[in-house]
Amino acid sequence: MGKIKFGTDGWRAIIADDFTFENVGIAAQAVADFINSQKGRIYRQKKVVVGYDTRFLSDKFAEKVSSVLAANGINVILSDEPCPTPSVSFYIKKFKLTGGIMITASHNPAAYNGLKYKGYFGGSAGSDIIDAIEKKLYKGKVRELPFEECVKTKIIKRTDIITTQISFIRKYADMKVLKKAKIRVLVDSMNGTGGTHLKEVLAGSGVKLKFINAEINPSFKGRAPEPNEKHLGDFALAVKRGKYDLGEATDGDADRLGIVDEKGTVLTGHKLMALLLLHLLENRKMRGGVIQTICGTGLITKMCKEYGVKQYETPVGFKYICELMTTKDILLGGEETGGIGFKNYIPERDGFLSALLIMELMVSMKKPLSGIVDWMNNKYGNYVYERLDVLFPADKRGMIMGGLKKTPLKEVLGNKVVSVNTSDGYKYICENGSWLLVRFSGTEPKLRIYSETSSKETSLKYLDFGKKFAFGMM
Repeated sequence: MGKIKFGTDGWRAIIADDFTFENVGIAAQAVADFINSQKGRIYRQKKVVVGYDTRFLSDKFAEKVSSVLAANGINVILSDEPCPTPSVSFYIKKFKLTGGIMITASHNPAAYNGLKYKGYFGGSAGSDIIDAIEKKLYKGKVRELPFEECVKTKIIKRTDIITTQISFIRKYADMKVLKKAKIRVLVDSMNGTGGTHLKEVLAGSGVKLKFINAEINPSFKGRAPEPNEKHLGDFALAVKRGKYDLGEATDGDADRLGIVDEKGTVLTGHKLMALLLLHLLENRKMRGGVIQTICGTGLITKMCKEYGVKQYETPVGFKYICELMTTKDILLGGEETGGIGFKNYIPERDGFLSALLIMELMVSMKKPLSGIVDWMNNKYGNYVYERLDVLFPADKRGMIMGGLKKTPLKEVLGNKVVSVNTSDGYKYICENGSWLLVRFSGTEPKLRIYSETSSKETSLKYLDFGKKFAFGMM
């Protein structure tokens, strides 16, 4: 078995290869040892919530984790059904728990599963916590009690944790606005934990929902549960043909959202975040800082300047965004993949809340989604983002990184490079505002290449250039 290694968002591995019951037990023991080694009231109470997604054996892996925690004197609240990751995070914050564990591989293909640790603040654990947990790995015997025995003695309690999250979201949303909504929405739950929960969230509103792929299917019907253009082609066509006003898709653990306009266009995570920022600033009159990762869009930078709000940049990984959300006055923090966190909630992504706020935006502006996007493009200019994920020989990683470090890039397709950001990979920023980023994934064995220019054609050319440049280092 491979060694357990936490990446940008927890530990992920292939089921029955590295993600085994034995390794899950080792990881759970490390978490237990970490909790038991900490001081302070929040750790002394030793209460942890455990959730899980719809993947193969996720419920059993969650039981394994719970049994190990219980054997180490930690009380466990175990979700009574597959749940969104933000359900776990919100439960931690509301009931002031020690922390939480979510069994999920998020948007990864069906062969993967994973384990995310959530801190007492209700968000992704930072490097300080994750490093401390990793130091506890393989340090001793895994202690475990029989699961059913723990349930009988109530060290482990099965509980509905989703309703708590949904109740808060309904209060956060402007239900007066949504009651006026006369829109039809097609929802693709991608066979993940989103299920049909948006029906509960929108109860009493004027929104008419239709769900597809809401049933549990551990194979995700052959596609990765990642709500982007690559995986939403058929869904986008269904939105257009069905004459829906909006299409919304949640990922495997429902912390990310993908959206499709009434014309069948799949919008990027950047556009989603920009639309949400527009709504909070313009319609809700809220203020606060905005966080983007290194692969964020110039569109949001321009919007922040116009509205006079501060912008922050982090490496890729929501744990970095979470850290700022817990220490600064942040209005919105998000990733290019459609995972966005909001002020006055939890320092965590939430696909359900993003979905509701997009509906609010449409009702408030009294325009179809494509019309709002066109208005935004006319006002701020075109920002076209593209991404390419490429498998690479694992033994060549060092060679590629070494080559990028030693080889300065002076221009990209004739556009002069004026600065290089090396906080997470290599981001080459050009004189005309376009950029190219090359970095390794922290969750999969892939080289990720990103670009943003003023046209799709040029952005795709940047990706091809970036791939050739990076692989030329081997």
